[in-house]
Amino acid sequence: MNTNEKFVITVAREIGSGGRTIGRKLAAKLGVRYSDKELIRNLREKFNLTTYSIEKLKGEKKSWLADFIQMVAPMPKVGMLLDTDSKFLQELRSDVTTNDIYKAESEILNAIAEESSCVIAGRSGFFVLKDHPNKLDVFITASRENRIKRIVRKQHLTETEAETIMDSIDEARDNYVKRYTGKSRYDARNYDIVLNTDNHTEDEIVDIILSYIK
Repeated sequence: MNTNEKFVITVAREIGSGGRTIGRKLAAKLGVRYSDKELIRNLREKFNLTTYSIEKLKGEKKSWLADFIQMVAPMPKVGMLLDTDSKFLQELRSDVTTNDIYKAESEILNAIAEESSCVIAGRSGFFVLKDHPNKLDVFITASRENRIKRIVRKQHLTETEAETIMDSIDEARDNYVKRYTGKSRYDARNYDIVLNTDNHTEDEIVDIILSYIK
């Protein structure tokens, strides 16, 4: 990868591995845009969905509309059908599918990468941007034990709560990636470099990536 030209670095990561912070610090060191919450915000505005809703929809293996209705509007279905002027029915985008979300993500990712050099966290960037001429794909991982400890520390949860959340997000993300790329996000062949954070600080991992680039 040539940093003298427009480039993109994708950082896929396991929750609790520190990958988000590493991506942000890497972008800061390189002086380029970091895309993470920005992408979710664009999706939320496009589909009028919450971050949680988007993440949940992405992990579904089947039609998600019934569950989605119950999640965002815990009111009787009969009532929803009768109240055709309700704010809920005006806001619910029943035509939105996971295919729409993936398409929107792809459009936004390509637009960001086309505009300027950047570091992009997650969002199947390794696949969506596979044709980008100047790209580095990174995967950040860590042991299960250390991931749980980090989630407990960062989110102030019990170990049981952290483990449940971690497993749920892992499954949802892998389902999503497999569905739209035909690949497992855990396959090391998707990436140029795979790094384990167990015995390294976030800053050390950033320095390793920078050394790899050079």
